[in-house]
Amino acid sequence: MLQKLSIRNYALIDSVDLELDKGLNIITGETGAGKSIMLGALSLILGQRAETRYFFNQDKKCIIEGLFLVNDSLQAFFEENDIDFYKESILRREISTDGKSRAFINDTPVTLTIMKQVGEKLIDIHSQHATLEVNDPGFQLSVVDTLADHQSTLNNYHELYKSFKKKQQILSALENAASEARSKQDYEQFLFNELDSAALKADEQELLETELQMLNNAENIKRGLVNSHQLLSEQETAVLPILKEAILQLQGIEKFNADYTTLADRLRSVSIELKDIAQETVALEEGIVFNPARIEEITARLDLIYGLQQKHRVNNIEELLVIQDQLSNNLNDLLNSDEEIEKLLKEINQIKGRLTEQADFLSKNRSKAILLTEKQVGEILVQVGMPNARIKIEQTLLPDLNKDGKDQISLLFSANSGQAPAPVGKVASGGELSRLMLAIKSIMAKHTSLPTLIFDEIDTGISGETAVRVGEVIGDLENNMQVICITHLPQIAAKGNSHYFVYKNEQTNRTTTGIRKLESDERVAVIAEMLSGKTPGASAIKNAQELLGLN
Repeated sequence: MLQKLSIRNYALIDSVDLELDKGLNIITGETGAGKSIMLGALSLILGQRAETRYFFNQDKKCIIEGLFLVNDSLQAFFEENDIDFYKESILRREISTDGKSRAFINDTPVTLTIMKQVGEKLIDIHSQHATLEVNDPGFQLSVVDTLADHQSTLNNYHELYKSFKKKQQILSALENAASEARSKQDYEQFLFNELDSAALKADEQELLETELQMLNNAENIKRGLVNSHQLLSEQETAVLPILKEAILQLQGIEKFNADYTTLADRLRSVSIELKDIAQETVALEEGIVFNPARIEEITARLDLIYGLQQKHRVNNIEELLVIQDQLSNNLNDLLNSDEEIEKLLKEINQIKGRLTEQADFLSKNRSKAILLTEKQVGEILVQVGMPNARIKIEQTLLPDLNKDGKDQISLLFSANSGQAPAPVGKVASGGELSRLMLAIKSIMAKHTSLPTLIFDEIDTGISGETAVRVGEVIGDLENNMQVICITHLPQIAAKGNSHYFVYKNEQTNRTTTGIRKLESDERVAVIAEMLSGKTPGASAIKNAQELLGLN
């Protein structure tokens, strides 16, 4: 419930502080005085976007603040968004001169989206232009859902449907990726098989290249080893015999000096090492075998390796093995994606099954609510002077589930006997639309926890006895919620518990808008003026008193 509204620097308003009461609050005033300006300001703290051209003073920022009595049902929403929850909560909007806007709830900065979401749970503004809303299939469905009283199930359905659509999007992405991967699968499988069958080893290339070089040079290597052996031990001038003779010479004189003994020992050590080398050259020479078959085998293997390196544009086996691992991973990912797709399909089908069950439940509830809606709206239409009017709500089952279930709701209207119901926008006049919308809003109000409902001049096209009856219907709403009604009809204005008058104040060549609450005698005068003009006579005053129930 809106308890206080504070407006600073908005449109024709310099400064206004308005305290509202429970029940039916009436706002009246001269045409152009600024009644709808109040709603414009209020809409800013309900999340509507702002423009600086609406500032009263372009050099000052605009501040709109509302104090609301908040239902406990909003506490969870406040906590989810890290907003302090109070039974009396303040929504504030500040718009600076450069157009930048800031929104606050209980002094906590919030986004405009959050403020709008809170506002939608606090106030429903119904203007004369909003009667067009009755043609919207989404609104028509919401009417039936409100009377079906299955909001909890509908909320669960909405959350489940979001999950369903999200998983469908993921599935589509996976299937596209898998399809693209599958188009490469045959080629990548071929490349992998080629590398896998090659059975490559990391150090293989270097070893094969070394071995091939030795095999191709076997004759030269063998000749070199033989010659080395001969030079060491077999020729007349071979190293080892000469070294042996040198050792014998030193042994003959070593008794004369210890240094000769040392030299002889060193030569003996050299002799032993050279004998080992000579023997090793023999062993190595015997191991060298010219093997054309092995050369052919190694050459073929290296050609395979070089060919794979050229195909994959790499320089060594290590890089080929990396590519082989990548191809293996790609092929495994494709297998895994098939499993993931299958698992996701199963989850989607399970969710769809649950959605179908909930949609069936919603559909059955809607069928029952349609009868109730038609009956209750018809009764109120009789109250507001349309005894022959009726609505018919058609329920069509859709082939596929959507965000609200599987129903399509169409509201048809007939204002006169013998007239077949047809789409509202094609057959209803402005006055009929206003009364139809009032009837719909009034029955919705009895089934919702929305604390405040605002009517902005929805009495267009009606007068006389019809206006009295419309006023009675609006007055009845105060039993369920706070109602704020901007009207130009005295019959409706007289139904209010509280009456506020919007006026223009022209001072210092500047027009401003103000608003004040009327006392009892002031209400008589204002309603009398609404009945007969600026200078009401005795009959108008008496009529006003009768409307207010003062006689």
